[in-house]
Amino acid sequence: MMKKTVLGLMLLTASLLAIELGTVPPAVTISGDNGGKTNGKAWHSSSLKGKVHLLFYVDPDKKDVNEAFTKALQKELFASKDFASVAVVNMAATWMPNVAIEALLKHKQEEFKRTIYVRDRAKVLVKKWSLADDNSDILLFDKSGKLIYKKFGKLSNSEIKKLIALIKANF
Repeated sequence: MMKKTVLGLMLLTASLLAIELGTVPPAVTISGDNGGKTNGKAWHSSSLKGKVHLLFYVDPDKKDVNEAFTKALQKELFASKDFASVAVVNMAATWMPNVAIEALLKHKQEEFKRTIYVRDRAKVLVKKWSLADDNSDILLFDKSGKLIYKKFGKLSNSEIKKLIALIKANF
């Protein structure tokens, strides 16, 4: 009986921390040994306010899973001052050495200057927001920081069109 009670409490706690549609997720900071921005500064989830934010949470081994969506997004040229993107790299989900990932992130940051790149060395968002591990996750937040879309895994062509329309509708 005690084991069932403990298990139930653990599941309840995990569900309370899970990121839910229609809510602002629990505050999270990634810094220090856990990672942070490529410039060495801490990343705070509170920065997901004021603009429409698209957050990618990606295992480096799965970086190409949603490449079709990334290309479609680039074609739309979201130059709007009301749009921002964040790419959080789940560095603990790969066999690749951190030095190789760091070099790739430096290159990506130079190529995509408007995207904020964040290193998650300790699966912080997997633990705090119950994101899918070892995957390609896409989260969309409105200007108030509320989660309005989430997808764990590959987007279909119809999902890509719907997500782009949702982004535009929230400008």
